[in-house]
Amino acid sequence: MKKLFAAILSLVLVLSLSTAFAGEKLSVIATENPHAEILELVKDDLAALGYDLDLTIATDYVIENPATAAGDVMANFFQHLPYLEAFSKDHRLNLVSAGAVHIEPMGVYSKKVKNLADLKKGASVAIPNDPTNGGRALQVLAAAGLIKMKDGVGVNGTPLDITDNPKRIRIVEVEAATLPRALDDLDAAVINSNYALGAKLNPTKDAIAIEAKDSPYANVVAVRAGDENKPAIKELMSSLHSPEVKKFIEEKYNGAVVPAF
Repeated sequence: MKKLFAAILSLVLVLSLSTAFAGEKLSVIATENPHAEILELVKDDLAALGYDLDLTIATDYVIENPATAAGDVMANFFQHLPYLEAFSKDHRLNLVSAGAVHIEPMGVYSKKVKNLADLKKGASVAIPNDPTNGGRALQVLAAAGLIKMKDGVGVNGTPLDITDNPKRIRIVEVEAATLPRALDDLDAAVINSNYALGAKLNPTKDAIAIEAKDSPYANVVAVRAGDENKPAIKELMSSLHSPEVKKFIEEKYNGAVVPAF
């Protein structure tokens, strides 16, 4: 009887130790490149602190915020702050930023011209079809001198706010994730760096125009309001803001992605 009790006690102890070793689950949904790559870099650091990073890869912008708001995951990492704020307002989601990690300068790409000045009249130029990234893309085109936008519209600008379009460029609104694949049918496209990198396009080498590195569109980790103060999220942000992550971003992406901390 004593032997049986000892065996049961040993089994309970082993199971308890296994559970403790597994750590608290920290679930995050992210797009693949560079977000998931950066998260993978801190996985071991979080494990050493008692957190098991459970990473889900998403291929578009549609599911991450609703999944986070519903509590299916603790956090997401794929978007810049203006997009988070606009999406949360439009869909009545109580999400906030837990902190900024990096900036992905948006670039203009083309398989038909080597310079924006070489675009012919009536050329088709695609931009993302979501409001904040669309307005951001138009600002990139304006900064490159291709169009002029109404003063003050900023991120909320739409093609209707174009005040000068000397080449009569035809603006085509396309889902952000599909822009690299649509390049064959377009004269140019303004593409988010994560999708450009995923399509093997190097923003610093292949873009014919690129957003300034002081862009305000820092990519953030988003959580439900109040969760930004949870120990797990604080440790996640501390790990993401480490010197090692900063060095990785600078060396891995060579200017295509830049630290925001």
